[in-house]
Amino acid sequence: QVQLVESGGGLVQPGGSLRLSCAASGSTFSNYAMRWYRQAPGKERGLVASITTSGGTTYYADSVKGRFTISRDNAKNTVSLQMNSLKPEDTAVYYCNAFRFKNYWGQGIQVTVSS
Repeated sequence: QVQLVESGGGLVQPGGSLRLSCAASGSTFSNYAMRWYRQAPGKERGLVASITTSGGTTYYADSVKGRFTISRDNAKNTVSLQMNSLKPEDTAVYYCNAFRFKNYWGQGIQVTVSS
């Protein structure tokens, strides 16, 4: 069973950048596909980006394509989400997710984009 802890959230102005990180422990990290989800107030949680176990394939939601980049370091047991050109509509709680036969979730971290 894997444990996940997110970091790097906060308040940023529109057009700015943030880098979210997720540290994994408790299991073999490279066995898990990794994903970032987000949930805005009053909305359902939705998939933002995903990366395969080796890091060879990534997926992005249309709303973040070209602005966000997901990456992983299997030696350091971390997955990151680089977020550029942030918009107010990116404001949400962001969740790190690991998947291998079942889903594992971090506690979530707030990202607020506002002037």
